[in-house]
Amino acid sequence: MSLLDHLRRRVSSEGPLSVADVMADALTHPRFGYYATRDPFGAAGDFVTAPEVSQMFGELIGLWAAVVWQQMGSPGRVHLVELGPGRGTLMADALRATRAVPGFHAAADLHLVEASRTLREMQGRALSGYAPRWHDDISGVPDGPAIVIANEFFDALPIVQLMRTGAGWHERRLAFDPEGGAPIWTLTPGISPLAALLHPSVLMSARPGEIAEVSPTSLSVADALARRVVREGGAALVIDYGHGESAAGDTLQAVKAHEPVDVLSTLGEADVTAHVDFAALARAVTQAGGVAHGPLSQGVFLSALGIAQRAEALAARATPAQARDIEAAKVRLIDPGEMGTLFKVAAWTGPAASPPPGFEA
Repeated sequence: MSLLDHLRRRVSSEGPLSVADVMADALTHPRFGYYATRDPFGAAGDFVTAPEVSQMFGELIGLWAAVVWQQMGSPGRVHLVELGPGRGTLMADALRATRAVPGFHAAADLHLVEASRTLREMQGRALSGYAPRWHDDISGVPDGPAIVIANEFFDALPIVQLMRTGAGWHERRLAFDPEGGAPIWTLTPGISPLAALLHPSVLMSARPGEIAEVSPTSLSVADALARRVVREGGAALVIDYGHGESAAGDTLQAVKAHEPVDVLSTLGEADVTAHVDFAALARAVTQAGGVAHGPLSQGVFLSALGIAQRAEALAARATPAQARDIEAAKVRLIDPGEMGTLFKVAAWTGPAASPPPGFEA
């Protein structure tokens, strides 16, 4: 049995499936899901994330977290939480970089929110000296002040796609061609109530045939994180690719072997993501009583944290070949033509908190 067989059975019993259901099964089904069956990261995998590009990324994020902890008054206990930790590379670099921060490691309890058992094993090896605890979702993290890191987490959360027609907004769903049995997209016959989640600017400007996306799951996570930092103290740092203003557009995409591929023909075999609507998340945070800082471009954020100085310090102790690699990694992380502009960074805090590092302006 394959993921497609599983989806066919679901469609047969439930009717056409929402894009959110398809994404959830394609990525996290315990038997057929993409993340449950492989290590997708790195040159030998399907994509490379910023922590795999350079140790500088995780080091700067770690120092960001340590400064936030100091801004909180250096509490004796703080939950250091990462959502979707990948191989554990970011957190391993972050903790190595903060060893010299007095009291930070003694105060920090490490919590990892990860659904994939395969990735949990890798994270456990990378972070074996730090006694991490795993959770299926953020609700499992105990009460108390928390510093939450979410790098390329929200892009993999399920979305719903809506298409504008002359009659209104209909939901796009997965069905199977009765002739050849291939997966196809179809539309619900009725108007979707989820259109109420679209921003007024999208409702007003979208033309017939255009697609707009909403992510109730992402909004729920943003709401939970905002309520948490307002109630318990702390901050959340969100780094992902996406847009700063809500807009119509089909951003659902699949990547395999570092190349874009067709979503429907590679279900379960490729990474399936969508661009993050940072403005929608900010609205959810504000409605929950939190403060949304940013988003900034990743290039601006990392530059504010001192990536140029860190690269210079590493290069001073490196061979000429290593120094060239360090410079190339820095460029990849901050250059507008690489990851510097498409990737954005937002921070969420309670109203009484100081602006976190990088967001002071």
